[in-house]
Amino acid sequence: MALRKPKLAVWKFSSCDGCQLSLLDCEDELLAVADAVEIANFPEASRAVVKGPYDLSLVEGSITTPHDAERIHGIRRTSKFLVTIGACATAGGIQALRNFKDVKEFISIVYARPDYIETLKKSTPITDHVFVDFELRGCPINKYQLVEVLSAFLNGRKPNTPPHSVCVECKQRGTVCVMVAHGTPCLGPVTQVGCGALCPAYARGCYGCFGPKETPNTASLSAWWSGLGASERDLMRAFRGFNAYAEPFRRESEAHEK
Repeated sequence: MALRKPKLAVWKFSSCDGCQLSLLDCEDELLAVADAVEIANFPEASRAVVKGPYDLSLVEGSITTPHDAERIHGIRRTSKFLVTIGACATAGGIQALRNFKDVKEFISIVYARPDYIETLKKSTPITDHVFVDFELRGCPINKYQLVEVLSAFLNGRKPNTPPHSVCVECKQRGTVCVMVAHGTPCLGPVTQVGCGALCPAYARGCYGCFGPKETPNTASLSAWWSGLGASERDLMRAFRGFNAYAEPFRRESEAHEK
């Protein structure tokens, strides 16, 4: 008798679908994944839907509407393991910029019929609403890290994703520090690794796409930026990017808000 394949489900909330596309972009690796699991629910890949419960659910996107807040609880109940993927699901995403203002003001300006819009005051990560077994960061996520997470959960072990800063990757690829050598402001020292230190490799500062690393010293980095001529507004805006509502970045941005 053939063993039952684990059921994999992929869910979307408020997001751009980029992290789901990272899974499709795995190409050869995806073939191995597809052979090891039953893809039970993945709208980006197939219209076929298999009922739960699911062994592993990947969730992309943040919670921004009352319907989202109800739906995520249903997904949690039907999932043995739930992993959030991407900045939206782990930190509220770029749409969390609304959290620092009155969202009703935006709605009145953007929409011709604001009364049609039903939304929450804030864009929040999945972990604010349900228990999450693992968070995979990035905007978008690193496809190789995603394959590692899938392999780990399917084989009953802890995922092995690096928690250190982008600076380590710069050293590994022999990239000269843009802050030290050129005086270019860079979020690399406080940002989790995962992008391959892409921006510094092209003489640009890191934008913090993978969110805060373990125990980031954001205040020290801000002091360094100030020495490079960055204003309080520059510092506030720097920490309000793709991971604006991640706790260390949120606190640092608010420290420089006037």
